[in-house]
Amino acid sequence: MKRTLTTLAAALGVVGLAQAQVQGVTKTEIVIGTAQDLSGPIVALSKPAVNGMRMRVDEINETGGIHGRKLRLVVEDHGYDPKKAVLAAQKMIQKDKIFAAVGSIGTPTAMAAMNLYLEKKVAHLFPLTGARQMFDPPHPLKYSFSAPYFDQMRAALKRLIREKNLKAVCTIYQDDDFGLEVKEGGEAALKDLGMKYVEVTTYKRGATDFTSQVQKMRAAGCDTVVMGTIIRETIGTIATARKLGWNPEFIGTTASYFDIIHKLGGPAMNGFYSGCTINYVYEDDPSANVRAWYRRYKEKFKEDPTVLSVYGYQLLNLFAVAAEKAGPNLNPDTLAKALSTLSVPRDMFGGDAQVFGPGKHLGSNRVKLCQIQNGRWVSVTDYLD
Repeated sequence: MKRTLTTLAAALGVVGLAQAQVQGVTKTEIVIGTAQDLSGPIVALSKPAVNGMRMRVDEINETGGIHGRKLRLVVEDHGYDPKKAVLAAQKMIQKDKIFAAVGSIGTPTAMAAMNLYLEKKVAHLFPLTGARQMFDPPHPLKYSFSAPYFDQMRAALKRLIREKNLKAVCTIYQDDDFGLEVKEGGEAALKDLGMKYVEVTTYKRGATDFTSQVQKMRAAGCDTVVMGTIIRETIGTIATARKLGWNPEFIGTTASYFDIIHKLGGPAMNGFYSGCTINYVYEDDPSANVRAWYRRYKEKFKEDPTVLSVYGYQLLNLFAVAAEKAGPNLNPDTLAKALSTLSVPRDMFGGDAQVFGPGKHLGSNRVKLCQIQNGRWVSVTDYLD
């Protein structure tokens, strides 16, 4: 009996030691990290995204955490530079000992760092990019929640072409992984409709003058422009076209679905279409729950929330639901098992239901079509098939 009890105690000790040695998980805390642009061209996106994450972290901690563990969020700056994204990942893995990386922003930066996390069994979850590589090919610790740029443009462009009987489509896109995703999504839409681009033009990340690209597309007679652009490139391209008296339909993705587009670009941005996955949040939202959330956010951070605030809040909530489902014995294996059967219903922001499975590591690939009308984003469709 003594020998049996000794053996059992030793076994329990090993289990306890194994649990204690799970990176980023202690009896009282779960450490998660996020790599953001706090000093580069998309800082206006990262700041509200981080605020949205922090808001949800605080709410969870105020109600007791996850199985008694409080969340701690580590934020690192990559300046939208893939090399810096690698350094940020190394720092969070080796020094901060994070359990999971959540909400990594930017396609080129997430692509550069993702495998570093996965090699160390640090989950890479719900990045702020619509790149297909964020969930495909599947990996036990790699999950995404945002419709890929490819799927967004394929569905939204087809809807726009059919509704407006458009005939000549061209594209301008950022010369990197992100831009290529958008360009190829538009290409797939055109192929479905028996069409092709009549003109294709690119720009380098950081470009500020789009005159030559606009003139090239105008000369080709395009009535529609597929925009593989983010903020300043979207504004710059459309503003240049308006100055030249050229007014085709412009359509982008969630990478340009921001209020900063019309706030900085002014009336010239009216009419711009974008794929979108939630309704844009405004202080006078029809939903009482969204209005209350808006007020809480504004009181907390002394500024209005943006769509990125909502994304940050949503993705952190997805992580929390998965970690709760994984149970008290939280480790990469139990988290992977929980993620593989995770299902979260449609939310108050109009976000689609997130449903995952053993071979389905993307929560939803559906997209709406939104448009800037009178200086505000308006959802002009529900989710497209």
